[in-house]
Amino acid sequence: MLALAVSATGLNAQILRTNCEQGEIEGELHNGYALYKAIPYAEAPVGDLRWHAPVKKAPWEGVYKAKNWGDRPMQPDAPSHDGKQLPVSEDCLYLSVATAAKDSTERRPVFVNIHGGGFFTGTYSGTQDSFVDNGIVYCSIAYRLGSFGFMAHPDADKESEHGVSGNYGLLDQIMALRWIHDNITKFGGDPDNVTICGESAGGISVSILCASPLCKGLFKRAICESGGNFLPIRTVKNVVCGSSQAKEYANAQARELQERLGCSSLKQMRKKPAKAVQMCTEYEKFWPVVDGYVITGDTYEAYMRGDFNDVDLIIGYNSDEGSLFVHGQGMSNYNFRMLSNFIADMEGFAKAYPATNDDEALQALRDIFRDVAFGWPSWAWANLQTKRGEHPVYFYYFDQVSENTLMRGTKGATHVAEMPFIYGFNFGGKMSDTDKQMSDVMSKYWINFVKTGNPNAEGLPVWDVYDPTNASVMYMKDGFKLTEAPNMPQMVFLQRYFAKMRKAMAN
Repeated sequence: MLALAVSATGLNAQILRTNCEQGEIEGELHNGYALYKAIPYAEAPVGDLRWHAPVKKAPWEGVYKAKNWGDRPMQPDAPSHDGKQLPVSEDCLYLSVATAAKDSTERRPVFVNIHGGGFFTGTYSGTQDSFVDNGIVYCSIAYRLGSFGFMAHPDADKESEHGVSGNYGLLDQIMALRWIHDNITKFGGDPDNVTICGESAGGISVSILCASPLCKGLFKRAICESGGNFLPIRTVKNVVCGSSQAKEYANAQARELQERLGCSSLKQMRKKPAKAVQMCTEYEKFWPVVDGYVITGDTYEAYMRGDFNDVDLIIGYNSDEGSLFVHGQGMSNYNFRMLSNFIADMEGFAKAYPATNDDEALQALRDIFRDVAFGWPSWAWANLQTKRGEHPVYFYYFDQVSENTLMRGTKGATHVAEMPFIYGFNFGGKMSDTDKQMSDVMSKYWINFVKTGNPNAEGLPVWDVYDPTNASVMYMKDGFKLTEAPNMPQMVFLQRYFAKMRKAMAN
């Protein structure tokens, strides 16, 4: 059955009912385009499917009405949407599609949002009118979070046909991308022109997907805002390491959760109510796992070998990312961080991040957080792609201080500060005239890139392809100009330090 274009008074026909591989599905008219709010791409991961790879959604009978947002994944609290708290549940594997295509013969570029939230909170709900109005099919996907999405367990390894466990949230993302690849033509989208995009944990996810062999051919372009999975693999607590955990380390987190739940096996854990599991979960402990299947090893080393999905990239981060996370800390915290994380080169640490009093120490700790979590992974990724790949990288550094941000009074642009400029988010503050002009340019950059792989167009400041030997990073502050890569003394120190860590781990 062909997609059905339903007309609305005063509006052009839109695809409000169509067919996907599971059956007929119906969306609703939203701001002049068709919106499918909750398409189930997998079976609900409940019962025996808790801590199990996602299972493709079975065919349904009749017409599925995708007119209400699906429940959020289990998380400490549910973000609000339109002023209302949406429920959380394990039945959360949904994606949305927004399209202004008139019929299924169109082949519009596709944008897939992978939300952030530290792998323990977040939401897929919401739309992006500016993208849809400019001819892009906008999708957003939900995935399991916290222990539900990232708990590795030996019993689950035995159940898996691949002998692995722990990356259920990533496998959810991959299944959603496969669903989009196989079905998006029914919504007027082009499966051969897909861009994945994420911020923070979403950006880390994007970098993992760019390195995963399971994603070959699922997307053509990628955008990472403040993310990246290029630090050494975490094997022990309280050391400066990346978002990916060694399997043994991850198994230890599972044992702790099992003990807190008072269970002796995975089978017993599955019988516990989801709320009980959530209440016992220390969410910051459950992150992606190096399982040899989804994540095959150290991402940095994979890129050094040229073992990755070579796609067009936009990569960047903000100037004061750490200000959202680091508060009220001084010299004692600074010294503890140096001793616990950088004892192998304390002289280099003090030179890269100098501090002699509490105020200086607070900003130094914020800068350390910025560079370890976001800055160095972004810089390393841009360099690796440029050295080993054939597709271009466009590298940005966002430094605009605006009232419309999650945190005001900072030295620079804090975490998520770029998002109102690209997507029009409203964090409750005003946008100055300069902010509005920058927002117009940044939104156009992203839209152009999704369409063509190149952010540039007539009338926009020229954004060069990244070249580490030239001024090619787009510096975004009160306008746009190309500069050398920022924070280079810190990047050089961290590059040297992480190389030492990798060498020590190898021995």
